[in-house]
Amino acid sequence: MGRQRSLVSVKAIMCSVWDTASNDSFSQDGDVIIGGLFNVHFIPSVIERSFTKLPRYETCTGLDLEPLKYMYAMTFAVEEINRNSSLLPGVKLGYRIFDCCGRYPWALKAAMSMVGGDSHSCSLTRPVPLLIGESSSTIGIMLSRILGPLSVPVISYMASCPCLSDRRQFPNFFRTIPSDIYQVRAMAQLAVRFQWTWIGAVHENSDYGHLAIQAFQEEIEGKGVCLEFIESVRRETIMNDAKRAAVTIQASTARVVIIFCWYTDVKNLFLELAKRNVTDRQFVASEAWSTSEDLLQDAAISKVASGVLGVAIRSSTIPGFESYLRRLQPNLRPKDQFLREFWETEFGCSPETTESYESTFSSSSSSSSPLCRGTESLEAVQHPFTDTSQLRVSYNVYLAVYAAAHALHSLLSCPNSDNPPGNNFSTCISPKNIKPIELLKHLNNVNITTPQGEMFHFQGADIPAKYDLVNWQNNPEGTLKLVLVGHVDGFDIQLNESAIQWSTGSSRVPVSVCSESCPPGTRMANRKGEPVCCFDCIQCAEGEISNKTGSLQCDRCPLEFWPNDEQTSCVPRQLDFLSFNETLGITLTTAAVSGATVTTAVFVVFLCYRQTPVVRANNSELSFLLLLSLKLCFLCSLVFIGRPSVWSCRFQQAAFGISFVLCVSCILVKTIVVLAVFRSARPGAEALMKWFGPGQQRGSICIFTCIQIIICAIWLSLSPPVPKQDLDVHGSKVTLECATASMVGFSLVLGYIGLLACTCLILAFLARKLPDNFNEAKLITFSMLIFCAVWVAFVPAYISSPGKYVVAVEVFAILASSYGLLLCIFAPKCFIILLRPEKNTKKHLMTR
Repeated sequence: MGRQRSLVSVKAIMCSVWDTASNDSFSQDGDVIIGGLFNVHFIPSVIERSFTKLPRYETCTGLDLEPLKYMYAMTFAVEEINRNSSLLPGVKLGYRIFDCCGRYPWALKAAMSMVGGDSHSCSLTRPVPLLIGESSSTIGIMLSRILGPLSVPVISYMASCPCLSDRRQFPNFFRTIPSDIYQVRAMAQLAVRFQWTWIGAVHENSDYGHLAIQAFQEEIEGKGVCLEFIESVRRETIMNDAKRAAVTIQASTARVVIIFCWYTDVKNLFLELAKRNVTDRQFVASEAWSTSEDLLQDAAISKVASGVLGVAIRSSTIPGFESYLRRLQPNLRPKDQFLREFWETEFGCSPETTESYESTFSSSSSSSSPLCRGTESLEAVQHPFTDTSQLRVSYNVYLAVYAAAHALHSLLSCPNSDNPPGNNFSTCISPKNIKPIELLKHLNNVNITTPQGEMFHFQGADIPAKYDLVNWQNNPEGTLKLVLVGHVDGFDIQLNESAIQWSTGSSRVPVSVCSESCPPGTRMANRKGEPVCCFDCIQCAEGEISNKTGSLQCDRCPLEFWPNDEQTSCVPRQLDFLSFNETLGITLTTAAVSGATVTTAVFVVFLCYRQTPVVRANNSELSFLLLLSLKLCFLCSLVFIGRPSVWSCRFQQAAFGISFVLCVSCILVKTIVVLAVFRSARPGAEALMKWFGPGQQRGSICIFTCIQIIICAIWLSLSPPVPKQDLDVHGSKVTLECATASMVGFSLVLGYIGLLACTCLILAFLARKLPDNFNEAKLITFSMLIFCAVWVAFVPAYISSPGKYVVAVEVFAILASSYGLLLCIFAPKCFIILLRPEKNTKKHLMTR
């Protein structure tokens, strides 16, 4: 007896914990009963208490009209199916609906009450083989895990957590709302599309919020979008959490904030922002609150919420549903406590029913409430509850009921039935003995056409993703209205940007960046220790460009091109060469022409005074030939100036080499003659001059020059210089130059000139102290020193000079050495001839 009493007491305790009061539920009997879980009342505002010590009803503060509409969408769908002669004919569908108040203990308690409703349970009702609900992802996870071993299908109309798509963990879970992965990707695409690189986030402290933010962070990774802050809010402590999140939003530099929360949490947050007059933020809404009429109609938050851009559950219509809602009457539904409470709230009276019962949800149903007159009706009332123009979650509930009905129809149908068409279908299984595991198998294969003509099927736990994109725009009344601005189909977005009214009140897209985008011509350089969205703009290096805003790196131009001044595009490099029109070219040309003119003038002076001792004493024939060669040296420098061509490249080096060899040959022969003259004055050396007569002098010059001509001929025939663009020089200009194809040939030309010059310098140096008042060897020594110094300095300058300055260096060396020879050899003689004629005598010249 003691053991029996103990069992009875345990059962009583279990009933007190798990059973649910009859007046927080609503039911209709039928052959098959399906369960429904809705949050018809507000979420509690206190911290969750112990599961087993939870007091009933004390924390539910009021009726929530949107979930109430969801509940009636279920009842409407059931009644519509029962009237349908082709769907479940002969089988009456019933329902049991519980209000969970958004609290998981109540949801679990109600679910277990419905699933275990047999004679061995506290309740005497039959168990339900399928549940429709709940709206919360967290509760959906709990229900699926708890009911999974029993294979009881759960069809949620609003649990959108991506985790619930995992069929291995949740094989009995289905939903008529798309997975959050699709709305998160749509929101990430919007951020990228509008170049919002610096944004904030507020999320619900639940599986829905945490996993949505996690998915969003994965979507924006590598796309240049960063989260400045992430704030979480908990429904039980929403007042304090809303204040904290509002302070963070106010202090942040991000101008765009995404929110993954239930609409009641968002309302508290917006009220806090309104207190702080934070009206310059652009909010991006998740489907949980993007279409909330409670927020849209609240004038207190209209300034804060204006311009919200949201992802919304796609809208649809349910024919006949509006009439169904308007015909609702408490007197016709005496056991519908929810409708009674709605009546008391909207009309301020207590409806008279055939049964008396006590209200447990609202204080407005106390005995002090006057009785309704019976004329109250929703037929002519304009109320959000009866607005069915854009059904979203309600349509999801409607689809869930039809999915369940078609799965039941498939399960109860006898494929081999001999019943003629039009008769009620035969059932192979009794509707009262349906096993949930069998219903689960048929639910996985549901593929139907809804009464609205829409194709519907499950893809695992999910349905094909479709969303609306909505915008909250100002109404003249001071509230907000919902405007459809686009659609999402899977991962594709169609958006009418011109229809959007932003938080700024204009059609200009808000800017939300940590750093302004780098303009073309610069690149982004990340700041050390900061997110990638915070950066500095660095000018592109020389020779590089960036032609778009926000470039991560600069691109180098091809060799034939160079950046423009803004470094935004590559333009063809201008051909650059030593031109007659530029300052350097004009200067060198003037120097060359002046040198040739002076040489001509000296030639004329020598020609006029050719009979004088100064001219005759220095071998006038060689002097005239030297002046002619110097003139050629001055003039050959002009060939190096101007645009290089095939013939100019070949001629300039040959003219230079031959002219200078002719010039140095003349000086060398003059030096040899000087030495020979003074040596022949010694006893026994009279015959020396026979070997250096005029014929021998001319022959020597000819031989020396011919050797250079042969070198040039071989060089130009085998590997001549050709015009070529020097692309290795950086800059906006590319040098057009005569490229020395064979350095051997060029070195031989210069080397031969150097050999003659060095020989001449040595001989002149040996003859510098020979007697006579006017010893020309001294002048030749100075001239050859200058000549050799110029050409020794020429080699490193030539090698190191860039572009056209290579040519300028060579022209300068030609002119400098030519002027050195002209001035050192002929200037003293012209001075005596023109200014000191008294010294132009044989006696003076012979004086030691």
